[in-house]
Amino acid sequence: MKVLHLISSGGMYGAEAVVAALARDLQSMGEGSIVGIFDNMHRPRNDAADRMEESGVRVVRIPCRGRIDRQTVRAIREILISDDISLLHCHGYKADIYGYLAARKLRLPKVATRHSQTAKHCGLAVQAYEFLDHQFLRYFDSLIAVSEAIADETRQIGIAPQKIFTIPNGIDPLPFGSVSLEKQSSIGSEIRVGTVGRLIERKGIDYFLKAAGLIQIEFPLAHFVIVGDGPYRGTLERLARDLGIEGNLSFDGTRTDMPCVYNSFDIFVLPSLEEGLPVTILEALASQCPVVATAVGAIPEVIVTGQTGILIRPGEIEELAGAIRSLLLDSELRRRLGKNGQTLIHERYSSRIMSERYLKIYDGLMTRKQVTRNVLSSVVGV
Repeated sequence: MKVLHLISSGGMYGAEAVVAALARDLQSMGEGSIVGIFDNMHRPRNDAADRMEESGVRVVRIPCRGRIDRQTVRAIREILISDDISLLHCHGYKADIYGYLAARKLRLPKVATRHSQTAKHCGLAVQAYEFLDHQFLRYFDSLIAVSEAIADETRQIGIAPQKIFTIPNGIDPLPFGSVSLEKQSSIGSEIRVGTVGRLIERKGIDYFLKAAGLIQIEFPLAHFVIVGDGPYRGTLERLARDLGIEGNLSFDGTRTDMPCVYNSFDIFVLPSLEEGLPVTILEALASQCPVVATAVGAIPEVIVTGQTGILIRPGEIEELAGAIRSLLLDSELRRRLGKNGQTLIHERYSSRIMSERYLKIYDGLMTRKQVTRNVLSSVVGV
């Protein structure tokens, strides 16, 4: 079997990390795997393709001028034919649309993964594309949701229930468990409270900053770190100045040494307004970093208050500050939550477990394809 994974990447974020891990695992299982990444002409070049290649994934870059580019459709179709692709796996609405148009006349199974719910905190253009995506998804053979909430929404948009499967995201935990830095044991020295993500509005990082403004009054040695970049950065920097927390805050931009990043945090915070199953939480847990996160998307399936972290309601600044404060005051709680989180990742959220479940679906589709081909051959022979 040879699989083409198609993704429109804005950088090396959660979905890209999942696709890279899946491609590597499939290769280690003896299956062919290629990742096709759109090279968007209207965006600065991102490093996702380079970083995947560095990790051993075969990558093809697909030029795209935006909207519905017929040359992009032809380029994908040529890859499907020339590389003898046996199954197409799309990730995201742009990949779904282009992938379907390229493969619709080819007799190969089509799979799509929905990494998040339909976006609410986004522009009209994105909402229009997602509506169009819902129409195309009806023609895919299988749809994978990374959480039960996304699976429910997928059924609600009219997809046949028998096509829908739930496979949680997974990560390779080894790199995150192999770095061991000494965590702070008391509030007598600097404690680092960090968040990681693309700097866009729905990530809720403005609430993180406002909570930091409340916390720094009581804990002047607490230092807050934002790792990631995006169009919302300027707004967040202005907010930090208005709150007067510049001295306790670092914007670290994009980092490639993520195991070291998580291991430098004493507390990880994810204040998102919308999520699927965020890879950042899985990586933080794998690093034994206690987590404070909002109860959105699939996060409550991973974070259980008092066991693997602390859940809060989205947009609640004082609640967020209170959860961080409770961890600042209790080093034993931080240690216990971190240890429980790492155990959870190894038992339920490793990329190997995720990839084996994907492979089972692939095999089922390939078997159905072969049975259909045999039936058609028999009919023609008669």
